[in-house]
Amino acid sequence: MTTCQETDKVMIMNLLQVGEFKAKFSEVLQQVQQGVSFGITFGKDKKKVAVVVPYKKYAQKMKFKLGLLEGKASFKIHENFKMTDEEFLNS
Repeated sequence: MTTCQETDKVMIMNLLQVGEFKAKFSEVLQQVQQGVSFGITFGKDKKKVAVVVPYKKYAQKMKFKLGLLEGKASFKIHENFKMTDEEFLNS
């Protein structure tokens, strides 16, 4: 098992080759339940092919980017904003 660090994404995970992942599957799942993430590598060149992460990390709310306007524009929907589905579809 090796450790992977990516500074721009602040991601630290353990890397396992497919064979090692298969051999230690139950142990890996126990660690995932404790919050540890694993990257799975494949082949002689150890190409990264998958990531196993705790479900809570996977299900976290993601921020949506505004594409070309990222960093130049933003939007906010006020708490008291009300519009029916019919009003939205007819606008």
